[in-house]
Amino acid sequence: MRWLTLYARSRQLPASFAGVVIGALVVWALAGIGGGTLGDPRLSMLILAAGAMAVSVGLGGQDGALDRTAAIRWMPRRAAHVLLCGVLIGAVLLAVQTMSGQSGSAAFVVRNSAGLVGLVAMGAAWCGAQYAWILPFAWLSVSLVVPPSSGVGRQVLTWMMLPPGTATATWTALVLVVAGTAVYAVGGPRR
Repeated sequence: MRWLTLYARSRQLPASFAGVVIGALVVWALAGIGGGTLGDPRLSMLILAAGAMAVSVGLGGQDGALDRTAAIRWMPRRAAHVLLCGVLIGAVLLAVQTMSGQSGSAAFVVRNSAGLVGLVAMGAAWCGAQYAWILPFAWLSVSLVVPPSSGVGRQVLTWMMLPPGTATATWTALVLVVAGTAVYAVGGPRR
């Protein structure tokens, strides 16, 4: 149990969790002011993306050299960390939707949580933990401005906004979570 506490502290998990919850509550409050509902996929995506960006800070330790000296198997821990982050941000969105009485699609939340944590993990492996948020932010920005289309290329670009059950969106999210988790689990964050 002690190692778990130390790991959580070294990865700033309490701060990340607070960031996920605060981001969700801020979007919920702003949606209430603007007359929106959390069933709107754009608001749900904003909450999930904010959560993914908040958990990205925990994908690197305080001291990479110190982490490398630890005689533990990092690969399963890194993979579990990424997947639990996806569960966390999805659970927070579902909790906020339940509290507001505005239910959304659980399939939408699961698909997009998985894809976003895959993007964050890729960002950590590619740019380091401090810049891991860039990939989900960039992809969300593109998704919001590209008009929807039935073409596969545009569906890949806008996978976050597509309704659940869209095969292209599901496969895109699946590829992102598998590839991102694998790359991060094997290589860890960029130094």
